[in-house]
Amino acid sequence: MLDIRWKAALYICALGIISLFLWLITSATTALIVFAIGLIFYFIRHLFWLNQLHNWLKKPELKTIPEGSGMWEDVFTALLHYERNNVQQQTALSAALERFELATAAMPDGLVILSASNAIEWCTPHAENQLSLNLSQDKNLPIVNLIRDSHFIAYLYNEQFDEPFKLTPIHQPERSLEIELIPLANQQKLLISRDMTQRDKVETMRRDFIANVSHELRTPLTVVGGFLETLSDMEGAIPANLKTYFTMMEDQTSRMRRIIEDLLTLSTLESKTESPDDHEINMASLLKSIQNDAIGLSQSLKKAPLQIHLHVDPILSIRGAQEELRSAFSNLVSNAVRYTLAREGTNNKSNDIFISWEPQNGEAVFSVRDTGIGIAQQHIDRLTERFYRVDRSRSRETGGTGLGLSIVKHILIRHQAKLEITSTLDVGSTFSVIFPKSRVVTTSQ
Repeated sequence: MLDIRWKAALYICALGIISLFLWLITSATTALIVFAIGLIFYFIRHLFWLNQLHNWLKKPELKTIPEGSGMWEDVFTALLHYERNNVQQQTALSAALERFELATAAMPDGLVILSASNAIEWCTPHAENQLSLNLSQDKNLPIVNLIRDSHFIAYLYNEQFDEPFKLTPIHQPERSLEIELIPLANQQKLLISRDMTQRDKVETMRRDFIANVSHELRTPLTVVGGFLETLSDMEGAIPANLKTYFTMMEDQTSRMRRIIEDLLTLSTLESKTESPDDHEINMASLLKSIQNDAIGLSQSLKKAPLQIHLHVDPILSIRGAQEELRSAFSNLVSNAVRYTLAREGTNNKSNDIFISWEPQNGEAVFSVRDTGIGIAQQHIDRLTERFYRVDRSRSRETGGTGLGLSIVKHILIRHQAKLEITSTLDVGSTFSVIFPKSRVVTTSQ
């Protein structure tokens, strides 16, 4: 197929040759008139097809594209192919968009795309329902105009999206939402709203059930334990051949009491929504008391000698609930004592526990390092789960309930602190509690 420019050149050349031939056989005037008429015809023909193209562009449809003639046939044919490809691409894009909308509509979570200025660009029906939005009316409006929650606004503008945000909609106070923001390209954001109402209800039911059952079990266990202790103290009340069984029953009753007490403590911590006390704590005095308790515990276990070292920065304190933090620190230290003494072959290695309290990058760090049996890496992430045990038989030997680290985790969450654990098998473990700068207090001696 010849190029359009070549076709135009060929037409002009042919018209020129005909005019030159007429000049030779007639006159120059006739030749010029014919050449002019040919050019005018050529010009009028182009104007006609240009008008046809202009009219079609006002309402472009495949079935109404002009057929054209000459070089315009090539133009309209190319335009036909282009428009057909465009229609196919639009059809494919529409089908993909429809599938995407069907997929997002099927998701239980609400999705909202926010612009760089936090205006709503698009959202799913679930997001409209959960956040009381209307895309047809609210498109291009700032989302802070529609979700008027001061904590949400702070979460949005602080741009700290590591943790999801809990939101209770003003128009639906019975509903609980979890909001998560994900940064996208061009400073856009994807807002994901997840309805947590049912999960929170189930969690509340579970917490209430555990608390109620624990309360109900505590009384009969106290009675059983009391009778066992009374019988054990009465001379001749228990035959010699049955004393071993009574001792086992007393031990298991005591263990059940500890489990119930820990369950009640954990349930209480989980149900607390208010912030903990904000009193300054004398950490030097608190940790000295915990060290003395740990020494007493190690002596009561009557195993290998245990050295408990304490290093405290005397001018470093924090604000918080002293009894809660005492419980958390005591849990960590008592675990260190039990698992250090539980290590086999203690004669080949010194038994030492190192307790420290010191500043670090403006934060405050409480750490307990033991020389115990250590923990395999695959278990570390699950240590704070309820009743999770690395070694069930050994845990029972140490007298643990499986709830201590869960209690520690909830106490630290209430104090905006985090727990870091490092461990090496047969070398020991280090449990570090890191308190944020907002709770640190530095006093002068």
